[in-house]
Amino acid sequence: MENDQNQTQTISMPRIGERAPDFKAASTQGDLSLDAYKGKWFVLFSHPADFTPVCTTEFVGFQGIYDQLQELDTELVGLSIDSISSHIAWIRNIEENFQTKIKFPVIADLDKKVATKFGMIMPESSGTETSRAVFVIDDKGTIRSIIYYPLTTGRNMAEIVRLVEALKTTEEHGVSTPADWQKGEQVIAPPPKTQEDADKRMDDPNYDCVDWYFCKKDLNK
Repeated sequence: MENDQNQTQTISMPRIGERAPDFKAASTQGDLSLDAYKGKWFVLFSHPADFTPVCTTEFVGFQGIYDQLQELDTELVGLSIDSISSHIAWIRNIEENFQTKIKFPVIADLDKKVATKFGMIMPESSGTETSRAVFVIDDKGTIRSIIYYPLTTGRNMAEIVRLVEALKTTEEHGVSTPADWQKGEQVIAPPPKTQEDADKRMDDPNYDCVDWYFCKKDLNK
């Protein structure tokens, strides 16, 4: 029974809405912890290994959206089960070969403690490399979104920026965002709570309603 419980704990994965697991780890920019990001939004992503082709394209891509995330007051942190020396050598290689200077920190997780806490290693995997996971964590330390990609497929950087923009928009304005939403487009208003509110909304010029339960609006109205 005890072994079964330990196995369950090992393969358990954090969920949306839960507090992000506490961690302390060395990175290419010094020691990092969850507390270091208190009061800040940040994106934590894992990659399978340094000096691999798909991961190299992703690091160039993540650096490409780094300034956009900064404008959204959102930090960016990478992670893999490689050493600090390996990270530094690879980052220097990317700068030399791809003319891209990596400005965000990369966690060295040789003991797999952070990766295990965040469920970045698939239980069914025969290897030890981390999957392509993306966690968006808000300023209260709560996990707001989780995305996983297989080892063979590089991530879509524009979608990560769009996701952060959508999450922060819903947080600030108490609305939802429709499929394919982009910043500046109409958002979905929360459903009315009474019959009277439903009737009023259908006649309200500030709402673009298809039906009482489906109304969009501009955030500047």
